[in-house]
This record gives sequence, structure tokens and C-alpha cells, in this order.
Amino acid sequence: MRKFQNPVIKEITEKYRRIWAVNHANSLLSWDSEIYMPEKGVSERSIALAELSVLYRELILKDEFVSLVEKGKNEKDLNLWESGIIRVLEREINRMKKIPPELLFELQKTSSEAFQVWKNAKAQKKFEPFLPYLQKLVDLNIQIAEKLGYEEKPYDALLDMYEEGLRTRDAKAVFDVLKPGLKNYLEKIRGGKFYGEHELERIKYETLSMKSVNEEVLKMIEYPEERARLDVSPHPFTISMGINDVRITTRYEGYDFKRSLFSVLHEFGHATYELQIDPELDMTPIGTGVSLGIHEGQSRFWENVVSRTLAFTEVVKPVLDKHLGFTSKYSAEDIYRYFAMVKPSPIRTEADEVTYNVHIALRFEIEQMLIERELKPEDVPEVWDNMMQDLLGIKPVDVSEGALQDVHWAHGTFGYFPTYTLGNIVASMMMKKLNGKSRIYELVRSRSFNEIKEFLKENVHQYGSALSPKDLLARSFGKSYSPEDLLDYIQLKYVKDKEY
Repeated sequence: MRKFQNPVIKEITEKYRRIWAVNHANSLLSWDSEIYMPEKGVSERSIALAELSVLYRELILKDEFVSLVEKGKNEKDLNLWESGIIRVLEREINRMKKIPPELLFELQKTSSEAFQVWKNAKAQKKFEPFLPYLQKLVDLNIQIAEKLGYEEKPYDALLDMYEEGLRTRDAKAVFDVLKPGLKNYLEKIRGGKFYGEHELERIKYETLSMKSVNEEVLKMIEYPEERARLDVSPHPFTISMGINDVRITTRYEGYDFKRSLFSVLHEFGHATYELQIDPELDMTPIGTGVSLGIHEGQSRFWENVVSRTLAFTEVVKPVLDKHLGFTSKYSAEDIYRYFAMVKPSPIRTEADEVTYNVHIALRFEIEQMLIERELKPEDVPEVWDNMMQDLLGIKPVDVSEGALQDVHWAHGTFGYFPTYTLGNIVASMMMKKLNGKSRIYELVRSRSFNEIKEFLKENVHQYGSALSPKDLLARSFGKSYSPEDLLDYIQLKYVKDKEY
């Protein structure tokens, strides 16, 4: 039975295709901006992307299309998929109505320019070149929050853009549970087998050798080359053009090989979500992941729950030995320890599972202060460093591993960071449910990666964004975001040292 039976909904999906095509072009241009575009190309690319964002707004707000969506809203007996079409389009139409085209244009143009400035400022370890862009992007986001409206805090409007229905109070409630719980476990782990440094962190590798590792691992876990690809970028990311064209990136720093490998595994999780959406949803308003929190749950599941395990280490070790060579003198247990080491670090993307969410709490608090105008952009580096010292007992040596380490603010995405912690929670919820069905270790050791994928497809991926994040969690897991599940996962793995 086809998912779209209602004639009005079918007409909506047909009319939507032109809007989808603009998004498709936007995604491709954005991908190229970070992968291949020459640096000076930003002057034209920023305008092209800004014009496309305005064109998208014009198309989705055309009277004919808005009236059609209103007509669909009044149709009776819509199924799950058809109702999802209306929910997603209503949200987007309301958002676009409230944001003037000149504000949308300025945000897109500024963020396109800001990416190149951020990239160079980070490389030079100087905050000053990026500061004017940060100031402008904060101001633009404040304007967007005011235009969108909110009941309690301006930051709520920005959170809702990335995680439907999420409010500042919801995120705060999550961190109020996690921060003391994680601090307690960190103290228990300190001095144990998982705590500290590992010599493999300092061993250098050849980029081509590491590239071969990543490609073979992707082949082993069945990353479909005919529908996806792997590239290199300053900050690893995933972007989807559609369910048959999904692209991921990693980076090669020449040492501490797990950084590159786990970036690949992380982005593979994002890509698998997009690749496993029901094909009938392709090129429709619900043909993509529902939210960044749910999306991040897929990437953290593959990166941590599946891959930072002894079982996965045993499976991947022959690949490492073949291409890197220096791993052959280490046992699987020792490499697993290297993968799972816990040590406070200034870098979020390389943070261990225990301290990672502390990094997010820091960004969550700084973003709130910026949007509430309680913190000036020029004071961010100092506040960042002091908070890092208070939370983890470490201080970044410069802004490249402090306030400039993440690309998100250069992209103008304020309200994004809390979804990373929601993702860790979702990953632990999925682990708990899958554990009752079949043990993760057994599936990994037997290389039953497709069975894991089918579980994720059945419970999350197939729906695209037909269900809201909270409705999806309730349907598949019987509850909303559960920080307690994440604490249970950390305790089992790092305090009790138990296999799953």
C-alpha cells in the first residue's frame, strides 16, 4: 500500500518537488564550499546560496502552495505519513512567514563568508578576525528569535529550529541530571584502566594508509558506494542531497588515528539514517531525518555503542594491522582501551564518552548568555577558558582548541549544540532496547551489521520526519529523552566494565 493516498497530499508532494530541487542545489553548493571550492570563490558562492535561500522562501510561501497545505490540513482520515507532510510544512511555512527575506539573505551570506574566515582564524589561532562575524551572527540570530516568537526565552525559538518542541527548560533539566552524574562517574573512573593517556595517541600515521583503513572499514559495515561517498574537510560532516546521494567527510591530522576513524564511524551513522529512509518519502517534505537530536543519536550509536567496544576492536584490528602496521604489536584489548580512554580534553570532537556532554553543557550556557545579551562576543574566549577550567580542570592553550574549535557559529547555527547531548541519550536508549533483542557484542562479533541497521530502520530511519521527535521516541521506545539511560550506559561500560 502506497503511503500517499489522499489526492490533496499527492498534489502537495508534486508541487513540493520544485522546492526540494532548490534544497538539493543548496546542499550541493554547500558541500562544494567545504570540499573543493577555491577560497576566493566565497564572494560569489555566498551570494548564490543567499539567493537560493530567498528563492526557497518565495516558493514555499506562494499563495497557491500555502492554500494547498491549508486544504490538506482540513482533510479527514490522513494517515501517519500524510499527517507528517502537513505538520512539517505548517512549521516551515510559519517560520518562513515570520522571517523576512532580507534577514534570511543576510544570515546565509554572512555565514558563507564566516566559514572561510573561521577556517583561517582557527589555523592562525587568532580570534580577532572572526569576532566581527560572530558579533553579526549573534545579532542576526537574536533578530530571528524575535521574529519567530517564544513564550519564555529567545533561545527557545532557536532550539526549536533544530529540535522540534525543545525548550531551554527541557535542555536545562537534562544537563541538571547529567552534570552531577557524570562528575560522580568521572571520579570513580579516575585512576582506573580506562583513565589517562595512551601511547597510540602520539604515534604518527601516513594519510594514505589511514585513508585505506577508513575505506575498508566502511566497506566492512556496508557503506553503499553507489549512493554515498567519503571526502576530506576541516570539520567532519554529513550532507544529504537525497536518499540516493549522501556524503560524509573526515580529516587526517597525522597522529592519534582514532580521531579520523571515529569521525568516519560517526558520520556513517548520520549517513545511514538518510540512506534508510523509506524510498517513498524521497523528494517529499518528510524525506529526511526528523531532528538533529534524533540524527545525532544515530551517529553516536555507531561511533560509541557499536564501535568503541572490544567486539568491534577485534573485528577491525586486522584492517588496522594491514594498513597502519604499528598496531600489530598491540593486543585487541589494548587497542580497545585506547579507543575507550577517558581523559578530560579541550577538544569536543575528540572527547571521550564520559566528558563529552560537559563540552555541550559549556556551549549551551555560553549560547544562552550570548542570545540573552548577558555575554559580549569579544568576551567569549575568556569565559570559555574559565568554564573549561571549572568543569574539567583544563584550559585550552589557544583559541583553536577553545572558542574557535567548532564550525557551528560560523554557520550561524545557534541552538544546535544541545542536540549532541540529546543524541547521546537517544543512542543509549536504542542500545537498551536492542540489548533486549540481541546483544550488541554478539551482533558485532558476528559482523551482523545489517541486523543492527534493520533494527535502526524499523525503529527510527524508515519514518523520515513523518513523526515529531517526541512522538517518534514514544512510539519506538515508550518514553521521551532519558538522561538516566545515558548514565546507566556510562556506569555499565566504565564503572562496572561490563560487556553489553
